[in-house]
Amino acid sequence: MKKKNRSIMAAIIVLLTLVFVPVQQSYSAEGSAASGITGSSLDGQFHLSHEVKIYVPSTVKGNIQITEEAQQKFVDQALAKFSEWFGGATAIDGEGAWVDKDKKLIKENVTIVYSFAETLDKKSLDQVVAYAKQLKEDLAQSSVSLEVDGKMYFIE
Repeated sequence: MKKKNRSIMAAIIVLLTLVFVPVQQSYSAEGSAASGITGSSLDGQFHLSHEVKIYVPSTVKGNIQITEEAQQKFVDQALAKFSEWFGGATAIDGEGAWVDKDKKLIKENVTIVYSFAETLDKKSLDQVVAYAKQLKEDLAQSSVSLEVDGKMYFIE
């Protein structure tokens, strides 16, 4: 009976190894990203590894709507600065929302200005943060959202 139990346990271990190891490897971020690009026509192509986004509000003082022309001025300013710092930029429209201290939902149009960068160093990040602080002041916001490589920062 003990020999039969050992055989069953060995079979279970082999089955688990055959099932678990390939599943684990398929969910590995490093493995899946590398295997999808390595050997493809993208292999060896120039690419930009970092992404920087700033969320340009359409309001002042949190919830007072500004004109489209005024918002476009701030969007154009962000596009110009990001293009200068990173070589180009893109702007996309969106709708943002937050809950104020009175539990009221505040919705506003936002424009997300973003750039991709080959490298991000202290100098370039400091420039972006300084600009976010200036935008916050210009629009009398409590903070401005800045996203770097998928992490959101609230610049106060």
